[in-house]
Amino acid sequence: MIKYNLKCKNNHNFDVWFSESSNFEKQNKKNLIFCPKCNSTKIEKSIMAPNIGSKKQSYTNTLKTEKIYEKIIKNFRKHVEKNFEYVGDKFADEARAIHYGEKEEREIYGETSVEEAVDLIEEGVNVSPIPGVDPKLKN
Repeated sequence: MIKYNLKCKNNHNFDVWFSESSNFEKQNKKNLIFCPKCNSTKIEKSIMAPNIGSKKQSYTNTLKTEKIYEKIIKNFRKHVEKNFEYVGDKFADEARAIHYGEKEEREIYGETSVEEAVDLIEEGVNVSPIPGVDPKLKN
């Protein structure tokens, strides 16, 4: 895995991991990388220093970090499921209707394609991907 320090057009810095260096370029070219603070898709690499450590230390740190992120994502997902309305694959239509005042404003979540999400953002609809498991795939 390769860790990149990224910066959006609004100067928000954030870290992202990629399995290959070419994945950043491919995903960034398609506007698939979003700033977690402002949802901007105008992203560039920031200056960073390499982190070189022993394999054991690196593996242990990675496991600890993964557990922390898993807990954060799980808690975030629970919050969304408890407080937002699930609209399934109608997400894009519902988000647009709310944005344009055709439906009552409320917090929603659901599924949509990456292309549709990019279209929503370009229209000014405030959307953000939610990390975690697809509700249809939960046990």
